[in-house]
Amino acid sequence: MTTTAPADTAVAASAAIRARLPHRYPMLLVDRVTELVPGVRLTALKAVTSNEPWYSGLGPDAAEEDFRYPQTLLIESWCQAAGVLATWDDPNPEVLNGKVMLFGGISGVEYHRPVLPGDVLEHRIELSRALGDTLIFEGVGTVGGNTVLTVERAVLTLRPAGTLRPVPSGAEN
Repeated sequence: MTTTAPADTAVAASAAIRARLPHRYPMLLVDRVTELVPGVRLTALKAVTSNEPWYSGLGPDAAEEDFRYPQTLLIESWCQAAGVLATWDDPNPEVLNGKVMLFGGISGVEYHRPVLPGDVLEHRIELSRALGDTLIFEGVGTVGGNTVLTVERAVLTLRPAGTLRPVPSGAEN
């Protein structure tokens, strides 16, 4: 089943995204989903604005390069979009029960050009392989059709919350 919306609408807006990710302001870095094939691929958008907290210390004399969207946030946004795809059929934003999404690793990341306030990032995520609760994704990030980010491989895994709780002191056996 492919779910695609016209350019001015969303397949999934804020409420559906928040139901799948535990992230909240200022670290929720996915605004909407514009295409979704559950278990296969997803296209998501993130609008970069100069009102984001990472730009708060910049004064009127700041150079354009000071407004480059941090690469760590660019990849975080891409991984959050992958997380929406990973949890689409089984959302669990509270993470204290059910399964917790964990980042396993990433490789083959290339940054092609800076992203600036005013840009709208489009993340295209494909599930390349699923091994039980471990999922391997690949894809790109673009702005205006130009590639700004390439991800060769990102690994996410889902684990039962109960197995991740700390063991009370003296109960290790």
